[in-house]
Amino acid sequence: MKTYYLHLRAFSCDLCQGPVVTGSTAVRERDIEKETEITQVGAICLSCGHRQSEATAPGRTRDFPPVLWEPPKAASWETRRALIVRCSIVKNYIEQ
Repeated sequence: MKTYYLHLRAFSCDLCQGPVVTGSTAVRERDIEKETEITQVGAICLSCGHRQSEATAPGRTRDFPPVLWEPPKAASWETRRALIVRCSIVKNYIEQ
């Protein structure tokens, strides 16, 4: 049985010293196997919006325990289309 996990990490921003939050998702086919299908969600400073993908100061990273995450349910075409539109709007906003 597949299980899905959300991983979160926080560290200090190089520009403003605010909190940068980064995340990834992963899948385990079985409980005793390694995680696969690891997908980086992205990283952003919550104070200034800087996109810093990695911590530069050693020992300043906080890793939070993985959270069990339910996979998305099968959706109708209308729901998928609405999600695609929302995702593209968010992506455009983040890339600005």
